[in-house]
Amino acid sequence: MLRKPKFSLDPLIPYHFLHEQEPNEQGKVQEVNTIFLSSRTCIFQCIFCDLWKHTIEGNVQPGAIPQQIQYALLRLPAAQVIKLYNNGNFFDRYAVPPVDYPQIARLLTTYERVIVENHPALCGPLCVEFQQQIGSQLEIAMGLETIHPQVLPRLNKRFTLSVFQKAAHFLREHEIDIRVFILLNPPFITDPDQSIHWALKSIDFAFTQGATCCTIIPVRATTFEMQDLQRRGLYVPATIDMLEEVQEKALAEGFRRVFIDTWDVENVSTCPHCFVERKHRLERINLYQQLEPRIHCVHCQSQ
Repeated sequence: MLRKPKFSLDPLIPYHFLHEQEPNEQGKVQEVNTIFLSSRTCIFQCIFCDLWKHTIEGNVQPGAIPQQIQYALLRLPAAQVIKLYNNGNFFDRYAVPPVDYPQIARLLTTYERVIVENHPALCGPLCVEFQQQIGSQLEIAMGLETIHPQVLPRLNKRFTLSVFQKAAHFLREHEIDIRVFILLNPPFITDPDQSIHWALKSIDFAFTQGATCCTIIPVRATTFEMQDLQRRGLYVPATIDMLEEVQEKALAEGFRRVFIDTWDVENVSTCPHCFVERKHRLERINLYQQLEPRIHCVHCQSQ
């Protein structure tokens, strides 16, 4: 697969940043700043991922990432937590040059927790080096996606569950926290009930490996590969009903800090009358981790 960035990005300015809220492990709501860094295209090229569209060609030059972070911090409010997402792997040395770690650390001295994203296969000494420099709690978000034995190998993730377990063990050994991304409706699972079943099994596996939270992401047909799979009947989009069911069942089973990714969630809703209320309900449950009654809609007969 030949992938080139779809959008022209300034390598010295993050392509997006925002302020949000999230509960910590004690259930206390914390302020979170998220910076989407302009970085190089991920080397793994998972078939469902469209994040490469917001990347730059070539390697990131030293000094660029600190400049991007500083640009965003000057425009963001105070917060306890910061997420540095680069649409790839923070510990790919050609995406975030290690020479920049000290300057990045100086920019983040007011934050209690620093969250970055990284592939399990790239969890190694650079993670520890960065953790030692930032002087706060490092957390690494890894895409587990699914533990379905026939589906995971077909996603082009280029890791096995044993590789994920090894990475999780390494991070726990070095007191680095773990969060996990899980797909609700990956390709090759076309039955909604099975998709929900495997999402819940994957959540259970993630927490068994020491994850402190899981984010559930509905797969979208935003790449050629996914659109082709959809035409061939090998991919079925998620629905907002499925998102609600996964969230409810995960909390009912006792899991906490299970978040539904509500970005672009309007694309999984078919009813304009109840969508806004249902999205807000998902977001409230994300924030407080407490179930609420379903929204009843006379137009689509939801609930």
